[in-house]
Amino acid sequence: MSLKPTIQIQPIDSIPQMKALEKLQQEVWGWSDLDTTPLMDFIILRELGGELLGAFEGDRLVGFAFGFVGYDEGQLVFHSHMLAVHPARRECGLGFRLKLAQRAAALARGFERITWTFDPLQSTNAHLNCHKLGVVANRYKVNFYGEQSSSMLHRHIGTDRLWVDWFLNSKRVRERVDATDEAKFTAPAQAKRLIEMGVDGLPLTEPLDARDGAPILIDIPANITLLQQEKPKAAVAWRNATRAAFIDAFAAGYAVDDFLRSDDSRQSGGCYVLLQRKDG
Repeated sequence: MSLKPTIQIQPIDSIPQMKALEKLQQEVWGWSDLDTTPLMDFIILRELGGELLGAFEGDRLVGFAFGFVGYDEGQLVFHSHMLAVHPARRECGLGFRLKLAQRAAALARGFERITWTFDPLQSTNAHLNCHKLGVVANRYKVNFYGEQSSSMLHRHIGTDRLWVDWFLNSKRVRERVDATDEAKFTAPAQAKRLIEMGVDGLPLTEPLDARDGAPILIDIPANITLLQQEKPKAAVAWRNATRAAFIDAFAAGYAVDDFLRSDDSRQSGGCYVLLQRKDG
């Protein structure tokens, strides 16, 4: 019987540890040298208020979270730029632990909000961010990092991102990070589905009618990375459909409230739940 690895999360404060971040980025995202954040950047950003947290299995770095101080819409915020977990350690709940450690560090420094971006077609990240951590999002960035990069994650579909807000000490976030019952959060019965997984694996779309303010749902595939490799045209169709749906919904005053994993046997990874904000 194998035992789960013992992994400790602690600040990264030495040059050899920061140097190890270069290799880990390439192992996680498959980046080229040109796209990899180098040692010198980590050194100066940490010196000027950045926060580097590492997940260590013994002396081996198997994950990290990196963020820095910035301004967003005129407010001082802490921005989480990178979160990475080695492929061999992705079933250990390590991403969640790193985010909680980052939250504690930001709160200790007086921050009430962390921002970051993620690809809305990555279902695992969607579940972590929107369901377990309780972020909200109402901003969509088209090709935020350009149309292409050296990572296979961006092949064919560009680098669209959701910009999220994590209100660290809100009742919502406290409830989400402490929750143990996965069935606690369910889609509203009156919700309308803007994007649905078709029997052929392609997105079925419905136009947005926001007049009644009903919650809306947006399906995404279970594994967009595999879809890019095996059916690139289908991956592009999902990007185009979800991009239009998010942009239309945000323009109509909606915001992402949750992400619910799929409970059927189809290829859907789950759906986003969007609610119309009371302030319109």
